[in-house]
Amino acid sequence: MSERCFHCAEPIEDGVRLLARIGVQDCAVCCIGCQAAAEWINGLGLHDYYRLRDTPAITATALQNYAAWDRPQLQRLYVRHGANGVDEICVLVEGLRCSACSWLIERALRDVQGVTDVAVNAAAKRLTLNWRPDTIALSAILLRLARLGYVPHPLDATALDAVARNEQRLALKRLLVAGLGMMQSMMYAIALYAGAFEGMNPETRDFFRWLGLLVTTPVILYAGVPFFAGAWREWRARTLGMNTPVAAAVALVYVASVIETIAHGANVYFDSASMFIFLLLGARYIEMHARFRAADVADALARLQPALAQRRLESGALEMVGVHELNANDVVVVDAGAAIPADGILLSTRCSVDESLLTGEADPRLHLLGDALIAGSVARSGPIELRVQQIGAETVLSSIVRLVTRAQQQRPHWAHIGDRFATVFVSAVLGLTLVTAAVWLIVDPSRAFAAALAVLVVSCPCAFALSVPAALTRAMALLARSGVLVLKPDALEKLVRADHFVFDKTGTLTSRQLELTCVIPFGRLTINECLDIAAQLECGNAHPFALAIRNAPTWTVTNRATKLQQLAGLGVEGEIDGKTFRLGRSGFAAGLCGSDPDLLEDGVLLADRVGPLARFVFREQLRDDAAAVIASLHGEGITTEIVSGDATAQVENVAARIAVDSYRSRMSPSEKLDRLRTLRGEGRIVAMVGDGVNDAPVLAGADVAIALGDGALLAQSSADIVLASNRLGALVDARILAKSTLRILRQNLIWAFVYNLGTIPLAALGFVPPWLAAIGMSTSSLFVVINAMRIGPPARKSRGEIPIVAKPRELVTT
Repeated sequence: MSERCFHCAEPIEDGVRLLARIGVQDCAVCCIGCQAAAEWINGLGLHDYYRLRDTPAITATALQNYAAWDRPQLQRLYVRHGANGVDEICVLVEGLRCSACSWLIERALRDVQGVTDVAVNAAAKRLTLNWRPDTIALSAILLRLARLGYVPHPLDATALDAVARNEQRLALKRLLVAGLGMMQSMMYAIALYAGAFEGMNPETRDFFRWLGLLVTTPVILYAGVPFFAGAWREWRARTLGMNTPVAAAVALVYVASVIETIAHGANVYFDSASMFIFLLLGARYIEMHARFRAADVADALARLQPALAQRRLESGALEMVGVHELNANDVVVVDAGAAIPADGILLSTRCSVDESLLTGEADPRLHLLGDALIAGSVARSGPIELRVQQIGAETVLSSIVRLVTRAQQQRPHWAHIGDRFATVFVSAVLGLTLVTAAVWLIVDPSRAFAAALAVLVVSCPCAFALSVPAALTRAMALLARSGVLVLKPDALEKLVRADHFVFDKTGTLTSRQLELTCVIPFGRLTINECLDIAAQLECGNAHPFALAIRNAPTWTVTNRATKLQQLAGLGVEGEIDGKTFRLGRSGFAAGLCGSDPDLLEDGVLLADRVGPLARFVFREQLRDDAAAVIASLHGEGITTEIVSGDATAQVENVAARIAVDSYRSRMSPSEKLDRLRTLRGEGRIVAMVGDGVNDAPVLAGADVAIALGDGALLAQSSADIVLASNRLGALVDARILAKSTLRILRQNLIWAFVYNLGTIPLAALGFVPPWLAAIGMSTSSLFVVINAMRIGPPARKSRGEIPIVAKPRELVTT
């Protein structure tokens, strides 16, 4: 047999004599690439990687040139440029296989000057990297990664599909091999059991045993590889996990059966070994599909980004270009049924857009001229035109992907507790197995092996290991699909325990849209004529005042003003039929005709060169579901409060309309934070709900921080939960689902504990044969996975409505 490469385990061709210095010894490698990678890992002082890994590295081929990753066109798709000079990218990593790979990559890259943070998710095969581009180029970092033997790929649909397809194919092949081997070995076992009762000559018995050995060996050596590799990794890392008892049980059963077959002994257990591996692989296969369904949230979002776009040229013609070739202010055309390639402003009169995967809302949303459209959403009517604003990594879609990816890399404290318990439990099981064997050797040596084996199999902590991740994975996937992004898994528990909700007003209880309550003409024009002029001036403007004017029901857009000039903070000026008009602040609009602004009420004024024409009165518009959410919280005995920096009259008006318990106005961010500290000092568990724009310090001071999502908000790092759908009612849905999750999680843990508590004594007393122990252990694992799948979205009678009537509450002003 030819020697294998120390780095990648590939056979070394005859005549190749290459050595790599690892620690204090020289190790044979297959090529110059593996030699360079191994010696570089050793030179970094990271040779412990070879002790910790459970699978060999991929073959280190010739390193490619990563200079293309530094091109601005490519970085616009995948790199997010932070305001503090730190860029961020998430890449798919080929060859990332286990925790040892994560350990190696994190330590190798964190020492690079200019790299600020490295996060590796081995299960998803992803690397999130933060670095300072003014200190080091991205290509240099990726080249360093490639020298370790890990090849980075852009996080796109093709790469994601390839990774998932390979993992599923390998898992299915192992499961099929185990299933076929189990069925054949059980057929031979039935013949042996029947022969034991009916009488079978030794030659025939040995023949069936050798057949059992023949069909079981591929199951052990191929299908059972994940358990042996996992156990070997645990031992090298000096920890105990669920793979250790599984591997020990399978190895003991197989080796003992082989010895019994050769020595013509009394019993063989080939059927038990095959059944054990098949049932456990089946449970893992179901768990893998549940995990993929959760990961599909981030993956599906990544797939939403189209590769091509139709850009309109100055001549009016259309050209097909790559999305990375788009620039800000480009005009693109999107056909009906196609995905929107970039964030932008709608230039068409109206369109229907499906944003379900981004916001969780099943019904298409109607957008009007000037509305913001999100990349990845699907145009249900068209063709439409939009003006590009944000591209690639700067879009809302990319922000959501980053938040979901970051959440998947974090583990809740429940999971850490479960890991510690599993380690202690495995140690206790191994000790109990030895005690069981010792006692039975004294009482009845012929039953010692079977009893000890049954204890080892039946007590495998698979159910404990799957209880927490199965429930949380399911819950976070469902919430993400409904537009609720859980950024910190522990937030679900805190959301359920919260007994006092504090709300910001503007942008949280009220929408960013304003409501036009009345138009007061000054006599020269009618209300409808003033509205028509104002609508033409604001045509294409996304300002809240402009949207409120265009949403007024008494006008229709007929044409658009010319020579439009937008003056930030003041208003707009334009010409209609040769006449100049201004719409905006009183001082700005009155300046066109020379009127004294001090004689006019402050507000939004329409004027021409002759004089003022009309005054527009607006008010904040409550979110449709704000009152229902407050009523629902009150129905659960939760107190509510508004803290706002706005004037008392405005806050009082909103508080009365939604019936909160109390409100506080004209509060600065520091005063809001002091209020939260006071509440927490009183023993309250405080949930803060804000718009995230000006409330980052306040959100950080709450027990659980909930932010409503828009393009700016999604970049906020202070929130624990983001309502990406901008639907306040999603908060109630999240609480209902969080309660269901915690209930299922407790059921899983109780089931795992009761199962082991009841079956281990029976196995130790010899009442559970090894084959029945395998069925019981696998059934226990399947139960927690299937039970976790019972977590479902809460039923709604109607979207955004909770059937509880709000009652007036005491209003407290400060």
